[in-house]
Amino acid sequence: MGLDNYINYAMKSLLKNPILKVLQEIKITKILKQSNFKKRNVGYPPFQIILHFLYMLIMQKRQSAFIKQSNSAFGKDAYYRFIKESRYNWRKLLLLSATALLQKIKPLHKIGEHRLLIIDDTVEPKRGKFIEGSCKYIWSNKEHRTINALNIVSLNYADSHSTFQLDFSIKMNESRRKDRSEFATVLHHRSNAYKRKNETTKGKNILAIEMLERALNCGIDADYLLVDSWYAKPNFIKEANDLGMPIIARLPNNKLIWNFKGKHKTLNSIYDNFKNIRHKHSGKHGKISYKYFDTIVEHQLLGKVKLVFLHTGKDLLVFISTDLALSAKSVLATYKKRWNIEQGYKDLRNLFGLGKEENRIYESLIAKITLSMFAYNIVSYINRIKHEPQTIGDLFRDLECELESLAISMQLFIKILTKISEIENVVKDNKDLLQIIAVLSAYTQKELGFMCES
Repeated sequence: MGLDNYINYAMKSLLKNPILKVLQEIKITKILKQSNFKKRNVGYPPFQIILHFLYMLIMQKRQSAFIKQSNSAFGKDAYYRFIKESRYNWRKLLLLSATALLQKIKPLHKIGEHRLLIIDDTVEPKRGKFIEGSCKYIWSNKEHRTINALNIVSLNYADSHSTFQLDFSIKMNESRRKDRSEFATVLHHRSNAYKRKNETTKGKNILAIEMLERALNCGIDADYLLVDSWYAKPNFIKEANDLGMPIIARLPNNKLIWNFKGKHKTLNSIYDNFKNIRHKHSGKHGKISYKYFDTIVEHQLLGKVKLVFLHTGKDLLVFISTDLALSAKSVLATYKKRWNIEQGYKDLRNLFGLGKEENRIYESLIAKITLSMFAYNIVSYINRIKHEPQTIGDLFRDLECELESLAISMQLFIKILTKISEIENVVKDNKDLLQIIAVLSAYTQKELGFMCES
């Protein structure tokens, strides 16, 4: 065994990069090839650039700061060209990597633990007038008014311990600042970016069904699909059922949308008909006490479905389940887990740069949002396989410190050895010292992907 092999063996047991380890476990190079991330005649390997973006997100460094502080960073144009590339299939990268991560945690699932798919949308404020995909009048539940923003429809996976981002689409309405024909980049009609751009004017329910179909075709296993009242329409529920996915949803109390068979057709009339049992069960959520009951009714399009009526004393909430065997208590407990997607959005904004893309071009926005979700999934996976799971925020800060400490420590260590090598007598007496420095530098670069100044 040569000197370089001895050093590599010793370093491998000490210098551990948690991010690179996960990427190797899911065979990221194979996923990149399947997603058309191929190195052309010129430029840098896509894997290396993606790794740098992950470091930027996890260590919360702006691109300019990363380039300035890292000896191994590429020029800024290399990163800009990469995220604008129209041939890359960012959707496939996110979905295939998430599927691989979910396969890794599959043995950790406990019997009786529900695996859930959740569809929802979020609004990301964008003030710029020339940001492609943004609209002037999008309702924000947070601000209770219309704002200039991107409307992102997303599909998430959640269980009792973890949340993963699977897919997303940007939805544009009639108030869009730029029409698709006015987007800056001229795209080939067969490119992945062109196909992605064309979906912006589809309805949210159509986008949601397409995302669900892609996830199921990719091998994602789940027990139920959770949606809020916006998506809870008969046609949407039927299409999801036809794909083999039972739905639990909150229904809008709208007699034009929800009309059932029999004497009592509307939600209010069904509720009024059950005066004797509507206080059958009680529960408490925080400080809110409520009464609830369930009944099976028939719908013209969906057939028999279970309705759960919950009254807080002030509001009447109605939930639907296409799984008739599920108890009312289980329906409510399962639907509460829809909150996981809201926490996921919060973590993406606060920790992974969602909404801070600083790009006007549509292709670049898609790339940066995907990278934020990709980084989120890796951190979520690391958290899941640890023996003592933390909140995503706590683990994020641990990884941030760990990566930066590794990079800075190795850089300083190599500098110290280099200074020692400059002493003439030392070099004469230790002919292998220069070789040791070279091997250490190469191995550190390989394992971390970058070097960082203190």
